[in-house]
Amino acid sequence: MPLRLVVLISGTGSNMADLLGRVDEHPEAGLDVVAVGADRDAPGLERATEHGVETFVVEFPGPERREEWGAQLAVRLDSFSPDLVVLSGLMRLVPPDVVRRFHGRLINTHPSYLPEFPGPHAVKDQVEAGVKEAGASIIVVDNGVDTGPIVEQQRVAVMSGDSTESLHNRIKQTERELLWRVLTELAAGQRSLPVGQD
Repeated sequence: MPLRLVVLISGTGSNMADLLGRVDEHPEAGLDVVAVGADRDAPGLERATEHGVETFVVEFPGPERREEWGAQLAVRLDSFSPDLVVLSGLMRLVPPDVVRRFHGRLINTHPSYLPEFPGPHAVKDQVEAGVKEAGASIIVVDNGVDTGPIVEQQRVAVMSGDSTESLHNRIKQTERELLWRVLTELAAGQRSLPVGQD
């Protein structure tokens, strides 16, 4: 049976679209993206629809109702019976109840070599810090900000004159390769995810 994936996004979903393209091209990989969800009416949802993937939105109502949002999100995720939930540009912290319910089945892509530069502005922070090497990481989600067990990561060179945009575009290429490697190896039974505390 293919590994059932739900991907969560907040924006254009460029990494998600790359994943869907690879899944379409490689049916032998044993991956099935059964749904793409978002916390808003994200432009990336249209890209998922073009690939014939079901989409859904659980609108984020604001920080004061984060737990309520998490409960609704968990119900929607459960309805797809995912083996794995991939946060790919979801710009929200997933509430603890969701982390607990999907313990060991939530992974996140992040544009830095964690634990360096956690948080939502990682690429900008790396450019402003003047680092010679940035990075990309895949982690298991826990209740911290990009603090979960590291699944896979790789350094990305910073070029002279790099802007936040140019560096981010290069990091995204590495994120996509890392995510594909992790997912295909999981589907083939060649690796398991490190599991930290929920």
